[in-house]
Amino acid sequence: MNARAPFGEVGDETFALASSVPASSWHDGLIDNGSELLAEEVPVALVYNGISHAVMLASPQDLEDFAVGFSLSERIVRAAQDVREVEVEAGPNGIALAIGIAPGAMARLKATRRARLGQTGCGLCGIDSLAWFEREMAQNDPRDGDVCETDGLFAPHALQRAMAAMAGQQRLHQATGAMHAAGWADRDGHLLLVREDVGRHNALDKLVGALARAGIDAGDGFALVTSRASFEMVQKAARAGIGLLAAISAPTAMAVRLADRAGLTLAGFVRAGRHVVYTHPRRLRPDAVAHGT
Repeated sequence: MNARAPFGEVGDETFALASSVPASSWHDGLIDNGSELLAEEVPVALVYNGISHAVMLASPQDLEDFAVGFSLSERIVRAAQDVREVEVEAGPNGIALAIGIAPGAMARLKATRRARLGQTGCGLCGIDSLAWFEREMAQNDPRDGDVCETDGLFAPHALQRAMAAMAGQQRLHQATGAMHAAGWADRDGHLLLVREDVGRHNALDKLVGALARAGIDAGDGFALVTSRASFEMVQKAARAGIGLLAAISAPTAMAVRLADRAGLTLAGFVRAGRHVVYTHPRRLRPDAVAHGT
């Protein structure tokens, strides 16, 4: 693969979204010495009112969307209006997102940091984190957003149409083969927004942030992800007020349990001509004949 490396603008700095590296490819017994275009991942620090909260490895694009979406999906803020400003600052070792948030949101963040000491960006570690996780599951409803409860809102073919359109919008994935994507489609399955990232959680956060910054009601359409549907992905979708999450791969069992409790319609294996609905099928119109029991 000898494609030109794409770049992203971060303030006055330019960061490569992908880089060409020497590589030998083997195909049917023949070796081709050339180069391959690989996705870049950059340390991105999320700094709230001057206090560093987390460092994530992410693709250096759509970072304002990432800042807002991460803040919403992690419950650091309850509304996009609580994010007063986002400054993207490039440095020699990575990128800092200086995020200004409302005083009430900052107070909640400080309390959360004390309660969740030891949690990593993906998964949990330590006894304190496991105790926090049990409390979160038992006490907190994941629905911070107003999830649309309308029955028959989407036709089944809308999922197929939107997922089929995703590939054509994943430009970085086409170039590198290493990117995840999250998209948002309207009720008829027309794909209106797509965000890409090396991390599937990051891609969904970027999508949530893009919806919030554009003032789009997430419940008026549905979200799609080019990955499995894990617990965290369902949680992020429910907190954003998304009523239907469609994944190209399978969900986990914990994700299905959370989707059921959150009132979210969860579909997996969304591919040409098929999908599997695991929870709350009422949002999909019964356009097909049932063959199972």
